[in-house]
Amino acid sequence: MSESAAFVYHPSLSQHVLRQDHPMRPVRLQHTYNLLDAYGAFRDAGVIAPRAATVAELATFHTREYIEAVQRFSRNEGLHEMARFNFSLMGDNPIYPGIYEAAALSTGATMVAAEMIAEGKVRAAFNISGGLHHAAAGHASGFCVFNDPVVAIKYFLGRGMKVAYVDIDAHHGDGVQDAFYDTDSVLTISTHESGQFLFPGTGFAEEIGTGAGRGYAVNVPLFPYTGDDAYLWAFNEVVIPLIRAFKPDVLVTQLGIDTHLRDPITHLRLTSKAFTGAVQAFADLGLPWLATGGGGYDLGAVARCWTLAYGVMSSKEWGQDIPADYAEEHSLYGLRDDVPASLEGELSAQVEGYVEASVETVKGLVFPVHGV
Repeated sequence: MSESAAFVYHPSLSQHVLRQDHPMRPVRLQHTYNLLDAYGAFRDAGVIAPRAATVAELATFHTREYIEAVQRFSRNEGLHEMARFNFSLMGDNPIYPGIYEAAALSTGATMVAAEMIAEGKVRAAFNISGGLHHAAAGHASGFCVFNDPVVAIKYFLGRGMKVAYVDIDAHHGDGVQDAFYDTDSVLTISTHESGQFLFPGTGFAEEIGTGAGRGYAVNVPLFPYTGDDAYLWAFNEVVIPLIRAFKPDVLVTQLGIDTHLRDPITHLRLTSKAFTGAVQAFADLGLPWLATGGGGYDLGAVARCWTLAYGVMSSKEWGQDIPADYAEEHSLYGLRDDVPASLEGELSAQVEGYVEASVETVKGLVFPVHGV
């Protein structure tokens, strides 16, 4: 296995617009690439070009009927059927020209990363355009058209590999959990703002899988305003011990940064400290590692934190002062966040009580299955 890390990207991944007022802004990908480039991240290793996922690859998870519908919508045809597949003009999942091509390219970028890892060409690979974890087999959901983590995991399974999937997005990784809810070949772990308070309304600690998969779906729901210390405590109590016990052949992660305290549509309170702490813990496992992007709706937080993540993957330390040209253009000057003051009083007690209950439930229901 090579010790290098790969970054899969091309500007074509960031040029579509879901809708002018939509919170998902693909331009965030270009901002991230530009910041990494400003730090000289690609001097030693070039950026890897993506390709479009094939229909056959998409069909390892998605129904042919759904794939063909998205192709029609992309051509502005058959729009009377959009609601049947959970698309709408003004909702979470708008149809826009080229939607199929954009979604297939994002999934294909994840497949390029997966192939490089499976073939031993790199130790880790990062597709920031991926991580679209809500999409279901037959419909869109939560800004996600095709579920690239599921397609990639199915590729690894087809090669006889055992997969651990960890999702640190603010939203529950429901689409990935559902795809593997009844198998013990994939361990899915999701840390997220509780479904009591946030879309998709799932991901409670009692959701642990079914049949052969019982104990192989793991959820750590968090109370709104959960900050760095409580998050990292839960992460280290649950995620790392279970991955070590499961002994996967490959690690797949969804690195959504809508957990950030500046994110406009979620309520967690994480900073770059907790985010990079989790990413460093993934790196320290020493496993072949496919990383994808995910949520993140504050452009500055996305660019900074995914830049830090790729630094961890490639064993490089970026300076705190953002390079001048980028800093001036985007009014961003410090790469890492100042850690905010701790919560106090009743809200602090609610956060701590909620996370402790989540961890206790997981330890009671899941840990015995894995001998932890």
